[in-house]
Amino acid sequence: MTLGLSVIGLLVLLALGAHVGTAMGLVSSGMVLSVDGVPLTVVAQTAFKSINSYPLMAIPMFVLMGNLMMRGNIVAVMIELIGSLVRCVRGGLALTVMLACVFFAAVSGSSVGSAAAIGAATVDGLKRENYPPRFSAALVAVGGTLGLMIPPSLGFILIGSIVGLPVDKLFIAGILPGLMEAAFLLMTTVWLTRRHGYGNTAGTPDFAGFTRRLPRAAGALSMPVLVLGSIYLGIFTPTEVSAVAAGYAALLCVLIYRTMKWRDVWQASQESILQSTMIFMVVMGGSLIGFILARMGVSASLIGFMERMDMSAWQFLLLANAVLLVLGMFLDGVAMIVLTAPLLFPMATHLGIDPVHFAVIMVANVEIATLTPPIGLNLFVMSGIARIPVEQVARGVVPFYVTRLVSLALITFVPALSLALVH
Repeated sequence: MTLGLSVIGLLVLLALGAHVGTAMGLVSSGMVLSVDGVPLTVVAQTAFKSINSYPLMAIPMFVLMGNLMMRGNIVAVMIELIGSLVRCVRGGLALTVMLACVFFAAVSGSSVGSAAAIGAATVDGLKRENYPPRFSAALVAVGGTLGLMIPPSLGFILIGSIVGLPVDKLFIAGILPGLMEAAFLLMTTVWLTRRHGYGNTAGTPDFAGFTRRLPRAAGALSMPVLVLGSIYLGIFTPTEVSAVAAGYAALLCVLIYRTMKWRDVWQASQESILQSTMIFMVVMGGSLIGFILARMGVSASLIGFMERMDMSAWQFLLLANAVLLVLGMFLDGVAMIVLTAPLLFPMATHLGIDPVHFAVIMVANVEIATLTPPIGLNLFVMSGIARIPVEQVARGVVPFYVTRLVSLALITFVPALSLALVH
């Protein structure tokens, strides 16, 4: 009864417009009061413990790095460079945008941030080449989701902190699945542009232009190498490299590209603090709910239910994906991870599923959640940028959504994709 009322209360608060972290904090506090033998002081203790985490300290710096790259108009530099070679084919600008999404995914760590940065820089250009607004918005909305899988990923940082997995291993595990997803999205883009005749062509590749633009883009291109290379070689931890990368991004935008001033860096820092605070609020609220559910024995009950049902690993994975896809309709990615990770990971490990592999599966579901109505954040971001109704963006996403589900199936049932670089 307590659990059912808590779920209803959470949904009511969210429907009334309460922030996810605030709603989760209020509901969890009410659950604490309803459980015998749990002192009220546990609310403060559990909330503090949930964010007193070394891996979580990477979040503010990675958020700042993404904001600096977005404000510094790095997207335009990459669009020009990639377009020099790709614009010669039918739908070349659409392919350029998708490739820019791959690059920005490797420096932002955020799906919404990637979509906002790339959408603001490319939607008008796509419109000038007669791409339908619905297709243009959907293209960027879907491409932006790669920011959750390709490291550095805020999703992996959260999962690692919550369930105790090494964040560097999770980052490395996301590389091959992220590249596979990018390849599938590029193929879908090629198919759609050729089928409908979208876009113009520039004739031949502009190798001279590429050579001329490469030195200017070298600073931006080195960012993914700095982040992933230093982690893979063991030079920095993810938390350390987040600070190094944020500092490098500031120097790049202010001194090299001169697209920002130091006062802009300060403004970006203020925005990053607010964004990070909202993430930490969700983490605190979700951790409280997880604590109470554990105290109520929900995790143990679910494992016992699986044993009675004689559930196999593949059946559990199908069920977990179905549950996460449904939850993705109503919760944002951070809330999904914080609420479900403490429940699903013990069940997965009980069935012998590698926790790193399951973390990649969870992130793949969060990617899809950002595209799923009625809450899909990327849909709303691109609706505002493209100035079209959310329903049109959602309809444009449908072909890419099918591609996303195929990628999810491969990630789920081909563990080698996630584990090949880890073990």
